[in-house]
Parts: sequence; C-alpha cells; structure tokens
Amino acid sequence: MYVELTRFKVKAGKSSFVDEWMAFLKANMRDVLLTLEDERMYIETIFRETIDGQEFLYWYSVQGDGQDVEASAHWVDKVHLKYWKECIDPTFQPVNLSTEVVMLSEGISNTIKHLE
Repeated sequence: MYVELTRFKVKAGKSSFVDEWMAFLKANMRDVLLTLEDERMYIETIFRETIDGQEFLYWYSVQGDGQDVEASAHWVDKVHLKYWKECIDPTFQPVNLSTEVVMLSEGISNTIKHLE
C-alpha cells in the first residue's frame, strides 16, 4: 500500500480549464470510480491551492500496485489525461511530500489488505 501527496503546478492562465476539469470529474463520478479498480486506487483526492498568484493541484492517494492511468482504456481516463496535458505545467518538478504517519482504522486497513 502506498500513501502519497504530490503537488503539481497549473500552467498560467489555465484556471478556468481546471474548473472545467474538476466539474468533468464530478459530473462523471460513476465512471471515474470504475477506473479506480484497475489502478488499485483505494482513495484519490484532489486539492487546489493558490500561493502568491500561482495555482497548484495536489493529489492525495492511497493505492496498491495497479495499472497506470496512462495505460487505461477507459474513456473517462482519456479525457482526464487531456485535461492534465492542458493544465499541468510539465516544466515544474512535481513535489512529493514526505509521508510521516499513516493512520488507518483496523477495519479500513483489513479491507485494503483484502483488496491487494
């Protein structure tokens, strides 16, 4: 099981596309959730922050070993990756925050172990 939090920089002027992207994910949540099975993605959460006028997106995930989203055949992942390419600044090195403590209830932990 991997627990990650990674910060990505949004390209300048792409905030409205990020709005559209997040609305797309919310509107298609049923299909989004179906893709998580192949990825062994148990929890995926996107956070958004603006610091000194620069926008960032953070991905928090709890996952096992599964298929990379880039290898997915799901239509919703293909659209998701188009938004990614449009919005995420490839010149900014993503920042992986250090995991210090993972706190999961025994029930959740046992469920994840059962899924792996």
